[in-house]
Parts: sequence; C-alpha cells; structure tokens
Amino acid sequence: MITTARGRRVLGVAAAIGIAAVALAGCARGGDSGSTDGETAASPGITDDSLLFGISTPLTGATAGPGNCTADGALAYFGMRNAEGGIEFGDGKTRTIEIKTYDDEYNPEKAAANFQQMVADDVFAAGIGLGTPTNRAWREAAIEEGMPQVLIMTGDKIFSTREESPWQLGLVPTYPQEGAAFGEALVASGEEYTVAALYQNDDYGKGYWEGFQEAVAGSDNITIVKELSYEPGPAGNTPNYLEPQITELAATNADVLFHAVSVVPRAIEDLTKADAIGWNPVIFLPSNTASPGGVLTPAGVDADTYPGVYAAGFAQAAAAPPFAETESGMEYFDAIAEYAEGPDQDGKSFPHCLWSWIGAQILEEAFTNMTEPTRESFYEALTSIDSLDLEFAFGPINTTTDGLPAIQTVVLQKFNGAGYANVEVVE
Repeated sequence: MITTARGRRVLGVAAAIGIAAVALAGCARGGDSGSTDGETAASPGITDDSLLFGISTPLTGATAGPGNCTADGALAYFGMRNAEGGIEFGDGKTRTIEIKTYDDEYNPEKAAANFQQMVADDVFAAGIGLGTPTNRAWREAAIEEGMPQVLIMTGDKIFSTREESPWQLGLVPTYPQEGAAFGEALVASGEEYTVAALYQNDDYGKGYWEGFQEAVAGSDNITIVKELSYEPGPAGNTPNYLEPQITELAATNADVLFHAVSVVPRAIEDLTKADAIGWNPVIFLPSNTASPGGVLTPAGVDADTYPGVYAAGFAQAAAAPPFAETESGMEYFDAIAEYAEGPDQDGKSFPHCLWSWIGAQILEEAFTNMTEPTRESFYEALTSIDSLDLEFAFGPINTTTDGLPAIQTVVLQKFNGAGYANVEVVE
C-alpha cells in the first residue's frame, strides 16, 4: 500500500525484524524506552508490528533525477518483498516497514530540517539518500540522537570511519577509490597523457581529485597541465555556470578532462560545450554523472564524440540491453514499474535506482540478523556483514572494514555508445 502525505512518500512493507546488540548509544538521546517483563525496550520507530525507515534525498531541483532514484529502488525492492509475503527476520516476527521519504532539494539546510522531522516522526533509522553536503548536514545530529544514518549515497570517507561516525555507513565506493581507478588505468596504458581537471571545491570534488593525483604520482607518462575548482552551492545551479572554466581548460588542449562535478545539468552542459568548441579529450566522469540516458545522450555524446568516456563502476548497468533480458533484470523492472513513484521513472536513466535496490538488499540482510528491537542491534547486524554476494554488485558486500563502505569493488568502464563495458586500461 502506498500513500502520500505532505510531499513525503510512504510505503508499507511487510518485514520481520530481529536485532543483535552493540554498546553504542548509552549516551544517545534517542535511546530505548522502558521495558517490562524482562523484555528489551524498543528504540523509537519500531514495535512488534512495524518499523519506520527514512530517506532524505533530492526529489525536486537540479538533482531530482538521481535523487528520486535513490528512493525508488528501495521502494521497489521492499514493495516486491511485501507482495511475496514479507521477510522472515531474526526474532521470527513479521513487521510492516514504512519507508518515508523527505525532499531536501540537495540543500543542506533542508536536509538538516528533514532530520529533525524524522526525529519527530519517530523514524527508526535513515539512509540511502543522495548527497555529500546534505548528508553531512545532519551527520552529527544523528550521532547525538543515536539514529543510524546508513547506506547513504556519498563517497565521502567520513561516513565509513567508525571513530568519527559511530552511527553511519556509506553504500558506494569512496570518491578517492573512483578517482584512483581512472588514474591507475591511465598510468597502466603506457601512453603519454596531459590532464586538465575541473572539480568541486568540497569533499566530493577534492576526494575524486585526491584519489587521481595519488594514483598518477611518480608516473612518467602523465602530466597535469591545469586544474580548476569552483564553489558549489546555489550559484552552481545557474545554467551554463561552468562554461568559462571549460573554455579555459580547453585552451590547454589537454588529452584528458577529469570532470568531478556532481550536478547533472552542469555535466551535460560541460560535455556539450567541450565538443562545441572543438575540444575532444578523453573524459573521466564520476559514477553519479556518467549515466548514458541521464547525461551522455542529453549532451549529444555517442561512441565517437570523444576518444573515450570513462567512469568507475561497481554494479551492473540497468541501461545495458542485456540487463533486461535476465530473470533478475526483469524482476527489477517489474518492481520499478509497480512501486516506484518518481516522475516518469524507468529505473535505468540513472544508476542510483539499482544502487538503491542493492542498498535495500543489504538492509534486508541486516534485518534478518537482528535479535532485539533496538537501533544498537540493527547497527551491529548491519556492520557485521561479510562476503555477501548480490547479483547486481560487481564484488561481495563487506561492511566490517573500518574506513570503507559496503560496496568496495571498483572497476573502470568505458562508454560504448549504448552502455559501459569493463576495461583494465585507458585505450
């Protein structure tokens, strides 16, 4: 059953939940209520019959395309599992899980306000939402509240560092991991390349650039000829905001454009601009702005526009034609069609839908190992997953490594005109 209230989407999902305890939140304000008859007191947001999970993500604005996907993948997965009769969890109880989404418009202030609303709504745990600045906006508040903020779609290392973030866990590979994958492949090619870079002056852009620089340091075939950064924020939502930077970088005639920009419309404009002024370098794009349908096609990019468009990958691509021909792929698209709520959601224009689906599968694994109805027990179960094989992820899921997210396997991929194919070196 799906309902909508005050701009937030709610999905009732049957799930059974059990919990295994950690000693984390003795000082958290969101601690357990009283108990009777020797039973463990339940944390806010969970009863014998239900659990409430929140997702704060951009549902409107410039980042709404991938933002809606971060919610829709989880809505689709749990909707499908509900239709199958629910999930058997660690304590043997079957509960209804409500997924409630909150629109942050990719605005940190709105994200922080959303967290306060989640507290008021008695959300048990939250996560899966998109964005580095938006998730950082309520990280400390979540720690103080003792609310798990997990499987979020940001490659910021801070969310997977347990000492700094004792209630957090990232889902996707870190930004330095992605940047390094491209740098290593560029070095391994053995060819000489000059590199020009454009990146956001925040943890997102600097993380990608840091990983790349470390990977190429000391190599004799890679030369960085120019790097430009820009301040993200409201001004970055202005159309054609980065055209002057692309023009300046094009003047170097560099062989490679390293493009670490998170806003989809700016990525489309920059790719269009470079081609229009006759600069056709090898392109590197972050995983969240490399979508064939959501970025490359709108930018007029085909297999011949640039010598190569590369991105770091960690999961199958729903946009690739063979995906829809598999049994699991058909199951995924059927669930998206049935339960997704994003405007014109097809489940493949942005990869975040599939990443969200994977995140929901990881949540299910944690739910099946919970033995008590507490946030502490949930978080321990979630961070104790080792070698979980999921069909859509390139490598096993491991949440036990401090400093790394749940998905750790990263490969380099090259755009072939329809989708991406894995490669070992830049060709």
